[in-house]
Amino acid sequence: MFQNQKELTGKKNSKKVVVGYDLGSDYAQISYCSFGEEPETVSAVNGTEQYNIPGVLCKRYGVGQWYYGKEAVKYAKEGEGTLVEKLLDLAERGEEVIVEGEAFDPAALLTLFVKRSISLLSIRISGARIEAFMFTVEQLTPRIVDVLGKVAAGLKLEAAYICFQSHRESFYAYMLHQDKELWKNDVLIFEYDKNLKGLCLECNNKTQPKVVFIEQLDYPMMERRVWKEEEAEKRQQMEELDQLFFSIAQEVLKEKIVSTIFLLGDGFKEEWAKESLKLLCRNRRVFQGNNLYSKGACYGMTERLSPGPLWKEYVYLGSDKLKSNVGMKVLRKGEDSYFAILDAGANWYEASAEFDIILESGNELEFLITPLTGGNVASRVLTLEGLPERPPRTTRLNVRIEMTGVDQAAITIEDMGFGELIPSSGKAWTQMVQV
Repeated sequence: MFQNQKELTGKKNSKKVVVGYDLGSDYAQISYCSFGEEPETVSAVNGTEQYNIPGVLCKRYGVGQWYYGKEAVKYAKEGEGTLVEKLLDLAERGEEVIVEGEAFDPAALLTLFVKRSISLLSIRISGARIEAFMFTVEQLTPRIVDVLGKVAAGLKLEAAYICFQSHRESFYAYMLHQDKELWKNDVLIFEYDKNLKGLCLECNNKTQPKVVFIEQLDYPMMERRVWKEEEAEKRQQMEELDQLFFSIAQEVLKEKIVSTIFLLGDGFKEEWAKESLKLLCRNRRVFQGNNLYSKGACYGMTERLSPGPLWKEYVYLGSDKLKSNVGMKVLRKGEDSYFAILDAGANWYEASAEFDIILESGNELEFLITPLTGGNVASRVLTLEGLPERPPRTTRLNVRIEMTGVDQAAITIEDMGFGELIPSSGKAWTQMVQV
C-alpha cells in the first residue's frame, strides 16, 4: 500500500463518493473515496489485497451465461466455457468477437465486464452515493475516448459526472496529494508487468502557472521472466534480472535528481531486486504497490469537482492536453482586455467554448495562441468573407470552438445580425486552426 494521502481541500460530503476505475488490457482496479478522505481500493477477493481484477469474460458453453474476472478464468480452465481476453484492446480495434459462432460487439462485451466488476462496490457503497466516476487508461487515444464514451453510456450509472484521464494524469493527481517532500525533485515510476516501463514526473517552477511534464521511458529488453523450477537456476535468473534492472536504474538516476520512486506491477512481487533496491533507496523514498493509478483517478475526479490550491497552482501538460491558452483581445468598458477561451492543461477532447461577441468593425476576428511550453504568442486571423458591411458595433457573432485533436481546433462563426434592427445574413464560416 502507498502511504496515506493528505486531506483534500474543497467541498466535502460524507454521503457522496467518487470512483476511480483503472482499466487495462489485462486487468482492472477500482478505488473510491468520499471528499476529504484517502481512497480505498476494492479487493477482488474479500479480506485480501488482491486488487487486480482479470479483464476477461467467459461465456458458458451452450447458454447465454457470462462470468467475469477470476470466476471467468476458473470456468475457462475447467473447460466449461469460452474465454474472451484483452477486452479493452478488442474494443479499441472495433472488430466483432466471434464466440460459439455468434458475433458480439466488443464495446458491449467491455461494458458487460465493467458493469459486472462494479458490483464489487455494492457491498461497500450503494450506487446512489456515487457522485462521479473517473476512468483511467494507459493512453487516451481518440479511439479509446470513443470506446469509453460507449461504455459510460452503456453502464447507465446514476453518477452525475463521468470523466476519463490517462495513467500519466492519474500519476500527477496522486502526487499532488502527497507530502511535498516526496516531489520536491523528480519522481519516478518503474512499472513491471510484461516489460519494464517508466514514467518520470518533473516540474518547471519558473513558469506561471507551474508546469508539470511526465516523460515515458520504455525498456523492452527487460521482459517478464518465467522462473526455472530448479532452485540454483532460478537464483541465477534472479541475479541476472537484478543486474539488468540495476544498470537501467543507474543510467536513469545519473541524469535526474529523484526524490521518490514507485515500483508498480506484479513483476516486482518476487524478491529478486536486492542490489537494485539498495541503489534506488540511496537518499530516496521508495514505495511498492499497484493501486496508484486507481487512487490517482479518484484524486483527479475530486479536483475536477472542487479544485484545491495546488491544482490551480500547477498545470499538467501531457500528450492529451492543450499546450496553449486560446483567447482574444476585446474591448470591455472602452478598455483593451484579454478574453480567455480555452485554457492550457485541459483535455483536448473536453475542450470547447461558445460565446457571442459584438464586432467592432471590418470582417476579421483575431485569436491569440499563448504556449505554456515556451515560445512567442501566435496570432490566428479569420476572415469572414461575404459578411455584410454594417455600421460599427452592429454585428453580433456567435463563436463556437471545439478541439478536434490535441493541437487543432474547429472554429465556427455565425452571423446573428443585431436584434430586430439588423437581420442575420444567415452566413456561417468554419475554419481549422492550429493551436
